[in-house]
Amino acid sequence: MENEGTPPPQQFVRFAFYKVDFAWRSLSERDKQAGRQEFDEVVRKAGERMEVLRSYSTVGTRGDCDFLLWQVSYDMNDVQDLAAAINRCCLGRYLSMPYSYLAMTKRSTYIDKHEHEDQEGRRMRVRPTDRRYFFVYPFVKTRPWYLLSFEKRQELMNVHIQVGHKYPSVKLNTTYSFGLDDQEFVVAFETDQPQDFLDLVMALRESEISLYTLRDTPIFTCMQMSLVECLEALG
Repeated sequence: MENEGTPPPQQFVRFAFYKVDFAWRSLSERDKQAGRQEFDEVVRKAGERMEVLRSYSTVGTRGDCDFLLWQVSYDMNDVQDLAAAINRCCLGRYLSMPYSYLAMTKRSTYIDKHEHEDQEGRRMRVRPTDRRYFFVYPFVKTRPWYLLSFEKRQELMNVHIQVGHKYPSVKLNTTYSFGLDDQEFVVAFETDQPQDFLDLVMALRESEISLYTLRDTPIFTCMQMSLVECLEALG
């Protein structure tokens, strides 16, 4: 337990999207099976050190990537070690990474006094659920947003938060990329009801705060699966 007054440590969060080369599908079933088993073992061992390591398939939802590894650790070395191990394994020779987002957890400036923000730094830790659908996208605000007074930003964020509360089936995970990667935030939503996420995004477009969005694409629709299932979907 953290000492009173000492903020909990922040976590590193990485969203790594992989694409398999068509040459992989031309291998014999025996070679593919061996490659899948090796890859699964590499990721399983890495997961023993990380706080979170989950796999999601994007087969059928994206044409430019095949699966996601969502990685959370207090030590950036864990993330780097996994990337290096994947590069060294057989399947790694056939993988490219068209998208990769690095971020960290951080307490929000706008909801510290909000009724759903507990006293143990809930937003400093990623606590994933078992919900089937996972929506991820990088997010960048316009420069004028940061020139607004804090009071005005808080006012707009209050409306934003209220809209989100209308969709309790959708869990939000916000992580921060300032200085770490090209985007400012990476937002990830977990739900069993994709139609609720669609309605939530539509509702947020109608709020004033959307005027200050510079970029919120690409958007990834992912389905939670075991890594074995993700790899089998590669063909």
